[in-house]
Amino acid sequence: KRIFWTHVVVFTSKDQSRNKAHVQHLEARLVELAAAAKRAILVNGNQPKPPSLSISDAEAVESFLDDLLLCLPILGYGFFEQAVVAQEAVLLTLRGKGLSARGHESVEGFVVRKGSESSLVEVASIPSCIASLREQLQKNGVLTAKGDHLVFTQDYLFGSPSTAAAVCLARNANGRIEWKDSEGRSLKKLEDPGGPEGDK
Repeated sequence: KRIFWTHVVVFTSKDQSRNKAHVQHLEARLVELAAAAKRAILVNGNQPKPPSLSISDAEAVESFLDDLLLCLPILGYGFFEQAVVAQEAVLLTLRGKGLSARGHESVEGFVVRKGSESSLVEVASIPSCIASLREQLQKNGVLTAKGDHLVFTQDYLFGSPSTAAAVCLARNANGRIEWKDSEGRSLKKLEDPGGPEGDK
């Protein structure tokens, strides 16, 4: 239902060894991954089912998919990546107006943990990109209303601590100041113990 595309990413095989069944398998898997990650709005009317492939063909296509998923984030498309909770990561907390959120840094960005709270009401000056992201997260079911807050229904990966903080607080926020450890030290202080706390 789109007149034109704004972005297209194309992958090909070096020897044209992929056939229609292989492509259908890839489509089904990518839609499955995107639906699970909930980092994009899918316009697919239904969940495509993978075709029946031989074991060797399925392994070859899954290998191709692994390569594709390795390349896409480098191009800036992380729609298929789910948040990975790193057990060794320092757990940080964000608080504001009766709400509390937990999260940690990861190689891919910043993970807000399941059960974290987000403000139900947005301030008038909230950046439009943050407002749009919050709306998308609610449509995808990542954020759901519970009492006087929104609550994360799953661990969710954001591109940066500041984006994560802004979504939780429903306003512009410096995540390196807002996220703090159990001793009250900000993420910025943890990264640069000798630096000034208030610098952005």
